[in-house]
Amino acid sequence: MSSTALVTGGSRGVGHGVATALVSAGWTVYVTSRHGTGPDGAIALVCDHTDDEAVADVFTQIERDTDSLDLLVNNAWAAPRGFGGFADKFWERPVDDWDSLVGVGLRAHYVASVHAAQMMVDRGSGLIASISSFGSRGHLHSVLYGMSKAALDKMAFDMGHELAGTGVTAVSLWLGLIRTELLLSLGVDEFAGFSLHRAEDPEFVGRVIATLADDPRLDEFNGHTLITAELGAGYGLANSDGTPPESHRTAFGGGPLFPPAAL
Repeated sequence: MSSTALVTGGSRGVGHGVATALVSAGWTVYVTSRHGTGPDGAIALVCDHTDDEAVADVFTQIERDTDSLDLLVNNAWAAPRGFGGFADKFWERPVDDWDSLVGVGLRAHYVASVHAAQMMVDRGSGLIASISSFGSRGHLHSVLYGMSKAALDKMAFDMGHELAGTGVTAVSLWLGLIRTELLLSLGVDEFAGFSLHRAEDPEFVGRVIATLADDPRLDEFNGHTLITAELGAGYGLANSDGTPPESHRTAFGGGPLFPPAAL
């Protein structure tokens, strides 16, 4: 029997690439989106992640269909209304930006993690991986974006503490620059000072997560924040064109991530 994964926000971008890679690796993959679309081979479900009952229904269907969940990839994200970029200062934006950038970008990850843990702890295994970014370390995009990403790292750390001994692992993943269709359509060689040639394919992220989920040392990462480019290098993985993505750790100050060095 194949392993079962749920990728939230899997209709495009990172989520679509992660789901595509998992399908290619033989996983049974469910994806959620507001319109119920996803990559070929995945089971696409309609879900508004601001609706807790709709989220619960997703997990009920997965449990009914498969009786198991081995991997949750928290990737759902929503831009604020009228959002055309990250140029405006926080005091120039409406305060209800919170509802999407934190309400979906953080709260939805927590809600899905609660449901996933209820299924996984009973079985004694599973991986909850939340898509974070270097916005936890340096200013990226907006104040609320950085707040939500930093909170995801702390969420994984504290979940890891409470999941210790259950067989379930929680991690937060820092992705670098991603070669999404939108970014590639701009026809540029670099973005925000980072080379597109050494950026990450969305499918690369999926292959990293799939390999991590099968790593016999998985429990050693419980509660940690991990950099996908560095994980991929350690696993001998590269982009589809063979290029190894570069880690942005040095560009964002270096040093340890979660857990804190004191621990």
